[in-house]
Amino acid sequence: MVNYLRIAQMIVSAALIVAVLLQTKGTGLGGIFGGEAGIYKSRRGVEKTLFQITILLAVVFFAISLAAVALPPEA
Repeated sequence: MVNYLRIAQMIVSAALIVAVLLQTKGTGLGGIFGGEAGIYKSRRGVEKTLFQITILLAVVFFAISLAAVALPPEA
């Protein structure tokens, strides 16, 4: 069981890294493609969904980590 949790943790961590890297600091999603945003706006559409997915992945990663620690190691 612990091995499955470790594999799940690796998959979730890779997805979390990708989700964080897709977010650009202080700019909209258009900043990736060369557009500029002079002011900070609220997240909408794809940016909001990506932000929520990032939070969900972080919570899932934390829960899997706690579960992996709580279970006894396999012999």
